[in-house]
Parts: sequence; C-alpha cells; structure tokens
Amino acid sequence: MRILFMGTPEFAIAPLEHLILNQFKIVAVYTQPDRAAGRGRSLVPPPVKKAALTFHLPVVQPTSLKEAEAVAKLAEFHPDAIVVAAFGQILPQSILDIPRYGCINIHPSLLPRFRGSSPVVAAILAGDEVTGVTIMLMDRGMDTGPILAQKTLAISPQDTTGSLTAKLSQMAAKFLPEVLLRWTRGEITPQPQNEAEATYTAPITKEQGGIDWKWSAVEIWRRVRAFQPWPGAYTRWGGRRLEIIEAVPLPEESSFATG
Repeated sequence: MRILFMGTPEFAIAPLEHLILNQFKIVAVYTQPDRAAGRGRSLVPPPVKKAALTFHLPVVQPTSLKEAEAVAKLAEFHPDAIVVAAFGQILPQSILDIPRYGCINIHPSLLPRFRGSSPVVAAILAGDEVTGVTIMLMDRGMDTGPILAQKTLAISPQDTTGSLTAKLSQMAAKFLPEVLLRWTRGEITPQPQNEAEATYTAPITKEQGGIDWKWSAVEIWRRVRAFQPWPGAYTRWGGRRLEIIEAVPLPEESSFATG
C-alpha cells in the first residue's frame, strides 16, 4: 500500500516511524515550510521533516494545498491512502478525493469531544480523567468525519500537555498500522460521530498563560499543567514576569479568601 504522510510537530513522528517499521511504503512526507525562529530568526525545519530525512524520504513543504498545481503534484505520488497527524492545513476536497482509501486523520481526543487544534490542552483544563486517540476518515469539516477506531488513555494528575501529547503519540503509532490494514481489507465499518456531543477547541494564545489569583487552586493547577510547555503559565511581580513551572493544589481547607 502506498502511503502519503502529512504531519508537522513531534506528535507526528512516532506514527510515521511505526508505519515505516511495519513495512508500509511511504511515497512522500508533506509538512509545513521551515519557519524563522530564535534571536537570529534563522529557518528551522519542522520536527517531521528532520525525521523524514533520516529515512531518506521525499519531503514536500507546500504553503498551500488549494492551488491546482499543488493538487496535481500530490496526485503524481499515486497514494492509496493519506495519513494525517497534526499537519496544520485544512485539506480541500480535491485532495480528499485522490486516495482510494481516503485521508485518515489521527486526532488526540475521543471525538466528537474536543475537535479542533488544542484537544490535549482542553482535556487538562476540563479536568477530564480520561482522553484518547481517534483514527477517522477525513471529510470537509474540522474533525467531523466518521470514526475508524478509538483508544482511551487515563490522564495522570502529573500530566502536562507535553507529557500527555507524547503518550498519545505513542498510543496512536502502535495501533495505526493495524487500523490501516483492517480498513483496507474491508474489516472496519466507519461510525458517524454524534453531533449532539461535539465540542470544539480553539488555538492557544500566549496571553492565556497568565494566572489570575482569584481562580481556585484546582483551576490554577490545571492551567499550569495545560500550558506546559507552551505558552507557559506565568504571573507578574515587581514588574517582572515569573514563570510557574509546577503547582500542586493542597486538600486542606483555608480561611483565606481566594486570591
């Protein structure tokens, strides 16, 4: 089976590696363009690009997939399926129609809960005790396509967005090859999502890391974990920004007012 892989951050590396280890033919890796970073503003390649190059895979970094030229170039790889893991662009219908087994997305939540760009952050902020990974067929909506498979994972009280994302990446990587094989053999019936249960997440901003000391101890604790490693939780004292690396809510009752 010819697989075209799309992904950008660290989350996507383990799924790509497991496809390679399981002898899937990766015909190309699509990822975001290199971005300027650091004080020198030098161009830095996405994590998935670095991983793909170590396996000597063709790497394509389109600024957009909407132009006819970009669609035609992708079609030349003749993929049987496109596997997407946090790629960072919405795929147009012209791309969705290319592979005979469809475009298959790895989403780090139990859909339809927490569609969108920040499901791991949202799960921690909500105080959820369980999250998971959904492997789904993509359609034109945002994480609205039918579900092929799901796996659950308990959220540890010590989990941050960084640690939980890493766990979900490994979980997705381990059961992705089996799901792909079963799907292409006709052994999976896609299950439509329940729209009545759908919730959405939005991109995280730097400002959200600011702590308001009028919040409860539990809410501050969740925010410190949710915004680690980015944008980081912080407060201001004496005109300086102080980073809050870790917090623990204490069970003892207090006579002091919040804040």
